[in-house]
Amino acid sequence: MGALHNLIDGFGAALSPLNLFWVAVGVVIGTLIGILPGLGPPATLAILLPLTTSLPPATGLIMMAGIYHGAKFAGSTTAILLNIPTEPSSVVLCIDGHQLAKQGRAGPAMGMSAISGFIASTVGVVALTFAAPFVANLAVDFGPPEYAALMVFALLLVIMMASESPLKGFISMTLGLLMSTIGVDIFSGQQRLTFGSTALSDGIEFITLSVGLFAVAEVLLNTEKAMGRPLFEVPTTVRALLPSMADLKRCRGAIAQGSILGFLVGALPGGGSTVASFLSYTLVKRTSRTPERFGKGAIEGVAAPEAANNSESGGAMIPLLSLGLPGTASTAVMLAALLLYGLQPGPLLFTDHPEIGWPVIASLYIGNVALLILNLPMIPVWVKVLKIPYWALYPAILVLAVVGVYSVRSSAFDIGLLAFFGLLGYAMRKLGVPSAPMLMAFVLGPLAENAVRQSLVLSRDNPLIFVQRPISAVILAVAVLVALAVAVSGGRRRFRAAPPVPEPAGQDRGR
Repeated sequence: MGALHNLIDGFGAALSPLNLFWVAVGVVIGTLIGILPGLGPPATLAILLPLTTSLPPATGLIMMAGIYHGAKFAGSTTAILLNIPTEPSSVVLCIDGHQLAKQGRAGPAMGMSAISGFIASTVGVVALTFAAPFVANLAVDFGPPEYAALMVFALLLVIMMASESPLKGFISMTLGLLMSTIGVDIFSGQQRLTFGSTALSDGIEFITLSVGLFAVAEVLLNTEKAMGRPLFEVPTTVRALLPSMADLKRCRGAIAQGSILGFLVGALPGGGSTVASFLSYTLVKRTSRTPERFGKGAIEGVAAPEAANNSESGGAMIPLLSLGLPGTASTAVMLAALLLYGLQPGPLLFTDHPEIGWPVIASLYIGNVALLILNLPMIPVWVKVLKIPYWALYPAILVLAVVGVYSVRSSAFDIGLLAFFGLLGYAMRKLGVPSAPMLMAFVLGPLAENAVRQSLVLSRDNPLIFVQRPISAVILAVAVLVALAVAVSGGRRRFRAAPPVPEPAGQDRGR
């Protein structure tokens, strides 16, 4: 009852006209930023940090939380409509979301994204309110060996995403891991795979790789086709622009598991929405009775990762507010804001400064409602983008891609990389090699490498540390069991699909 009483007091503060105004400002800015490639929530929060610190502490943090939430909601728009993942967590959404758009179901896909995001965000904030102490204790038990085991499990699931050809998925993942090592090694300071190029010293930007593999490759593929106008079939009735009751019923389990999984992953410092979204996608695909629909326009493939992506934000607030540990780049900026206000995040934040902590949590509830009200009416507007003829839309996509990539580092070299990755993505599509495992491995690679190397430093290069700690040993054991189960099930499918061996003709005459 203590948490509920404090939350009611937090609502009293968050519903003040000033705080409501800044909640609205935050979610609108976050929504706009989520649509634009290249900027992203962390950069936006960093740019607006001087503005937020000029406001009262609770008000400034409320606006930053609104931006953080709004960008998560809006990142699905370009992923579904244009196959452009503006954030790493939007990569998985491209797999089925864009296929639904091609089938004339962009409206239901975006509607499901908004609804599942709203439900999952609410679940994440409720869990933040009442389960924070328990999950915070769980997060404390996670050290480098546990994160290393979790990343190994995650990379295994990356291969499993390519269920039609695990070998091609492995090739794609390996390329992604190699690309993630380009740049300066943070442990030794040595250049790796830069081939003497100073432009590669800072590595490859995610936006450059993702926009090239998905958006530019999509443009190259579709320009081969003789298409008229419009680009995709676009429904005209409001009913057709929203998910049906059958869609909602089909996605109940996906939303539930995505909400729980996203919150738990977000509560682990370093987990992040990227890991949460693709873990949720892989889980819902593997537990589905019709896994063959995924990758071809399964609406559960939108609901599950988007639910995990949004509930993660509630979980990410736990290590930030309870332990002072930022789990993502966005929460790192919010931690900087807390320190600039002279506040020390940790277990005493809610007892020493309840006038700040609880209004921020209450504003997350209000922001969820505001985002749903803002996003659902906008679906017909966004879907009209698909009515633009391809000869006008595709050049606009290329311009948006070039501007987004150039805005990150103001580097002409990145434009060349964009063209290279576009051609690479085009070739991979032609050869049937999936692009998503490469992009996911590119994101997870540095996390896995850092966790493994930190673990080996702690153990003085003794690899047994990964099995001597209970949590990491359990995670690795589960990973091995999952790999064996996938190998056995794959072998059974190939055996059943094999044509029967014909009997020799002489045997029939001898019977």
